[in-house]
Amino acid sequence: MESETDKPKGGVIILHNRGQHANWDDTIKPLRTGLTEKGWHTLSVQMPVLGKEAKYYDYVPIFPYSYERIDAALDFYKEKGITNIVLIAHGCGAHMAMGYIEKYSDNKFKGFVGIGMGATDYKQKLVNGFPLYKMTVPILDIFAEQDFAGVRKMAKYRDGLIKQAGNKKSAQVIIENADHYYKSEGAVKRLTDKVAIWLNAL
Repeated sequence: MESETDKPKGGVIILHNRGQHANWDDTIKPLRTGLTEKGWHTLSVQMPVLGKEAKYYDYVPIFPYSYERIDAALDFYKEKGITNIVLIAHGCGAHMAMGYIEKYSDNKFKGFVGIGMGATDYKQKLVNGFPLYKMTVPILDIFAEQDFAGVRKMAKYRDGLIKQAGNKKSAQVIIENADHYYKSEGAVKRLTDKVAIWLNAL
């Protein structure tokens, strides 16, 4: 979707959560439409999806299939002359984004927003970790007050990695009265507003 403002600030690439799709009603659709009102072009990308019973460990081997989709989104923006590009990823989409950045670095982006980073399944440990400590672009680590336990427990660890990277524009933000899927009333709007405020300060 194109920005609704006269002077667009740039473009965001949005990666959805596991088992969902690029126009998912609960989080992705309101995020991608809401950010256009804040001055950003938005491109929501369909990530590789397995069956509903698939767990985190099932998804790990298919993370690399997402990389060419991220590249295709980058190419789409570049063909339109848009170079101020920020990657936004939710849940398993964040795992895929981290894999991409680990392999190719973050030099194609002007910023990264991770929503609910670190979500796995019961007794399934994070496989590849977070390359946050070696990223050069600003990072927004944003998660819900009632997010999955793994996301909340790793918040301090992620914050340490972000501080290690040393970008002064990086931040960690908690969305109150929300869960991982931002289904409660007003939660996804609060998420969108917080993301937009951070993006517009870059």
